[in-house]
Amino acid sequence: MKIGFDNDKYLAMQSTHIRERIAQFDNKLYLEFGGKLFDDYHASRVLPGFQPDSKLQMLLQLKDQAEIVVVISAEDIVSNKLRGDYGITYDMDVLRLIDAFQGVGLFVGSVCVTMYTPAPEVEAFENRLHTLGIRTFRHYKIAGYPNDVARIVSDEGYGKNDYIETERPLVVITAPGPGSGKMAVCLSQLYHEHKRGVKAGYAKFETFPIWNLPLKHPVNLAYEAATADLNDVNMIDPFHLEAYGETAVNYNRDIEIFPVLHAMFEMISGQSPYQSPTDMGVNMAGNCIVDDEVCCEASRKEILRRYLKCLCEQKVGGTVKEERFKLELLLNQAGLTVGSRAVEQQAHARSEATGGLPAAAIELADGTIVTGKTGPLLGAASSALLNALKQLAGIGPEVELVSARAIEPIQTLKTTYLGSKNPRLHTDEILIALSSSVSENEYAAAALSQLPKLKGCDMHSTVILSSVDSDTLNKLGIYLTCDPAYEEEDRKYHKK
Repeated sequence: MKIGFDNDKYLAMQSTHIRERIAQFDNKLYLEFGGKLFDDYHASRVLPGFQPDSKLQMLLQLKDQAEIVVVISAEDIVSNKLRGDYGITYDMDVLRLIDAFQGVGLFVGSVCVTMYTPAPEVEAFENRLHTLGIRTFRHYKIAGYPNDVARIVSDEGYGKNDYIETERPLVVITAPGPGSGKMAVCLSQLYHEHKRGVKAGYAKFETFPIWNLPLKHPVNLAYEAATADLNDVNMIDPFHLEAYGETAVNYNRDIEIFPVLHAMFEMISGQSPYQSPTDMGVNMAGNCIVDDEVCCEASRKEILRRYLKCLCEQKVGGTVKEERFKLELLLNQAGLTVGSRAVEQQAHARSEATGGLPAAAIELADGTIVTGKTGPLLGAASSALLNALKQLAGIGPEVELVSARAIEPIQTLKTTYLGSKNPRLHTDEILIALSSSVSENEYAAAALSQLPKLKGCDMHSTVILSSVDSDTLNKLGIYLTCDPAYEEEDRKYHKK
């Protein structure tokens, strides 16, 4: 795939910049870490070349200086709030994060429970952490937060919070998801450090929006598309423009809260180290784009993907999703139209050629597009997947990778014994059938070895695929979109 982002440069530049920021203060920096650390697939899609674990790899370059504090809200523990991408509760995700950090050699110092109120669920969670040898601290609700600065920056506000004992110069504050209270933890720590005579600093690490790209750059528009459900809006930072005469991009929530933060900094330490919300950031991603057009094109595709995903969710849920209108506005700003991509056009052409049956198409890295149709043995997605592997392996279309004789027993298992109404093989099933043919079929072995080359390829289906198919394609790294339509439009519910 074409590369638009220099990942090695990013790792070196980002870690160096954070070290410089640590040195600006009393060798103590609280770094609010936004976004996903281990699996930032949005960034890897819109900045081709950015690795999903780049932020983690950057932290590993600082691991001797860094320690992690994981933040979770007591309200999220009590409500069993779920992470949509993993399907686990926030408290379980804290344990997952601790395991993941420690597994790569990063030091997890403690967990902070914010918005603390006594509850059996919270106490059980804290006890579990204590059993595992993880220290816990409590931060409390503050009346008038965030506007009553005088109360917040006092012994009645931050002063009532536990002081989180830390050992290293760089304290990374992270959380299972938004709304956990990361920024409040950082500022509370600054208050306590100042009372102890330590002039600690605060900085924020968010990949998007990229502050030194234009406001309507496709990469920044793609960020708005990704957060359409939160109604985040990219804006020119007026404080940065006033202070330096330079245009910088930030987003509405940071800009709205900055006057309050500025006042808090002044009350904590006598003066604010920052003149704008952009000043607070340490993101160097914009300096590592090596091919702007590649990133622009990738971001335009991402906006389309987000829009089609929204339409499909709306179709499945049966209700209009509010973010749809925001996404339509972003489509217009980026000059995009649904159906303009070659992969969509080829999928629809194949469907029309087969009497309107579901079809799918995959665009390979060299621009070649292969299609798949619905047949008696395979669904359209499975057919397209096999055809793509054939194309990549240089295998002719007449070659049979998996025989009908091998597929039929699987169909019997599905329909006769497991009760499935759909006899056609899903993508995971055809891959298992393909792998079982390797020992007897050299072509199957050649095709199977091409699977890594599908990573980053675009795929389009003329109908909404089952969760089984979409999950398998996602694991292969294929960027899937679907028309918001069912194979059988007269059915009441969406069935696999």
